[in-house]
Amino acid sequence: MVLRPARSKPGCSAPSHSAFACEPIALRMCQDLPYNTTFMPNLLNHYDQQTAALAMEPFHPMVNLQCSPDLRPFLCALHAPVCTEYGRVSLPCRSLCLQAQHDCQKLMDMFGVAWPEEMDCNRFPDCHESYPRAVDLIASTEPTDQSSLTVQRDYGFWCPRELKMEPELSYSFLGVRDCSPPCPNMYFRHDELNFARYFIGVVSIVCLSATLFTFLTFLIDVTRFRYPERPIIFYAVCYMMVSLVFFLGFLLGDRVACNAASPGQYRASTVTQGSHNKACTLLFMGLYFFTMAGSVWWVILTITWFLAAVPKWGSEAIEKKALLFHASAWGVPGALTVTLLAMNKIEGDNVSGVCFVGLYDVAALRWFLLAPLCLDVLVGVVLLLAGIVALNRVRMEIPLEKENQDKLVKFMIRIGVFSVLYLVPLLVVIGCYFYEQSYRSVWETTWVQERCREYHIPCPYQVEQTSRPDLVLFLMKYLMVLVVGIPSVFWVGSKKTCFEWASFLHGRRRKDGVNESRQVLQEPDFAQSLLRDPNAPIIRKSRGTSTQGTSTHASSTHLAMMDEQRSKAGSVHSKMSSYHGSLHRSRDGGYTPCSYRGTEERPTHGSLPRLNEQSQHSSMQRLDSQSRHSSVRDLSNVSPALITHGTSMNRVIEEDGASA
Repeated sequence: MVLRPARSKPGCSAPSHSAFACEPIALRMCQDLPYNTTFMPNLLNHYDQQTAALAMEPFHPMVNLQCSPDLRPFLCALHAPVCTEYGRVSLPCRSLCLQAQHDCQKLMDMFGVAWPEEMDCNRFPDCHESYPRAVDLIASTEPTDQSSLTVQRDYGFWCPRELKMEPELSYSFLGVRDCSPPCPNMYFRHDELNFARYFIGVVSIVCLSATLFTFLTFLIDVTRFRYPERPIIFYAVCYMMVSLVFFLGFLLGDRVACNAASPGQYRASTVTQGSHNKACTLLFMGLYFFTMAGSVWWVILTITWFLAAVPKWGSEAIEKKALLFHASAWGVPGALTVTLLAMNKIEGDNVSGVCFVGLYDVAALRWFLLAPLCLDVLVGVVLLLAGIVALNRVRMEIPLEKENQDKLVKFMIRIGVFSVLYLVPLLVVIGCYFYEQSYRSVWETTWVQERCREYHIPCPYQVEQTSRPDLVLFLMKYLMVLVVGIPSVFWVGSKKTCFEWASFLHGRRRKDGVNESRQVLQEPDFAQSLLRDPNAPIIRKSRGTSTQGTSTHASSTHLAMMDEQRSKAGSVHSKMSSYHGSLHRSRDGGYTPCSYRGTEERPTHGSLPRLNEQSQHSSMQRLDSQSRHSSVRDLSNVSPALITHGTSMNRVIEEDGASA
């Protein structure tokens, strides 16, 4: 059983290096030696003879000038060692190295060639034999039972010369340091990349328009969207920034995501990594920060819905937690972004033109994308289901008017549709990430197998599965990342929004709201309280958002109404007094024109004081007694169950019914 040399001719491209087999020596300097086969990688870790030939070029002048008879055998012993049985490597003796270095030192100094560190003579065994030894030649020609016919091994990934980067940049690719992935994308053709680039650009414009419309609708009437629905606005702002970053990536092309090629240094275009590229760093910070912030605002939205539906928190009570909401929504993504910057995990995306994380590093994909998104979905779904169950229990157990019940059903349907429109795209994105991290190693092995001969690197050994990613998978991922922001439009889209935009575009400002006391006077409840039977019970709807279910706010509203009615009665008295003062006789016993008209329309002057006093006393007594009677009864006789306190969820439901 002998080692069969690979069937290739000198000067031709080397076959696959997965087989540890002998191959003919193609190096011009190592021709006409006692042996004519070698193996790769050699003793200096050159993975093919072409790379070894480049390393030997500086010594060509010394070999041609024959400064030492030992230089050429020594150089060939390192760059094209004799091919022996697998597992046995023959090293040149130290004496051969020292003699060659001593004889050629002056000539090397003349040509400015330094003795390489990897050729340090102290690394070789202390012996005094020539190279190759006699036993090496016997082992390479005589068969041995211990040697196999085709001994093979896996050399792993060797970074091609075209993809090598400076050590200070801390690049990494397929587990090899100072190496970077090729650009354009290593998986897709140019026509596929162009289609994907324009597809992402169009979708980003649509998402940017939708989220911008949501944000501008909020700016037209800031008071319209209060808690618990206020997080929808911040959620829309986050995805507006995400779509803006993707749109910038579409405009920039590969100028940020890829490093320019350097033909003079035999360096191809590579993917940008790390924070040395400021533009790439800014794109990464904006995209990752707002992607994570958008998912956190979704969780906060479900929290506010839960607080409004289950413990019946009001808008003011939820708004008191706004500082905590903002600290969580902006602080957690900020901490994750800073962590990734410190770990230098930024990677250029040569499909979309932006910079992100987890594109080539599977560990970063799992811990900084999959883990946070899965946690957000889990918490959000649990809180959302709890809130919907609570609202459904209210609908089933508490008797409501048909109109209010229809509003509640519409509101529950609206929450369900909005949640589905958010969760389905997000779950698709998470599924794409899971599929990508599962098959990433297979895709990379396939790429190495297809390009190993082009890059002159070892080919993979015993490849069991080969596969290339489908472009549809990546397009689906980018589409769903952007579509997640569009559901915010369905929440703000209503007749009320159309009316507000029409008023805004026509230059009509929204009228300032009247003061609260005047609003109370204009309420139909107040008019009914004045005309109702004194023995009839009072059922009032509070204008506040009390979270305790007490009637304190209702009583304060009645007191405000009582004060307002007193001021009304006072104004009536002042008008009657002024009219009484205007009726007087002239000196000649006649009436002035106004007083003459008054005599035709009014009783005589003598009857006016009595009428004034009686009407004033009657109206004041009636208003005072009724107001006091109403407030006392609201404070003492009305049970808390009869008071409908206006929680934030009631306000949202009412607005939903009014705008539907």
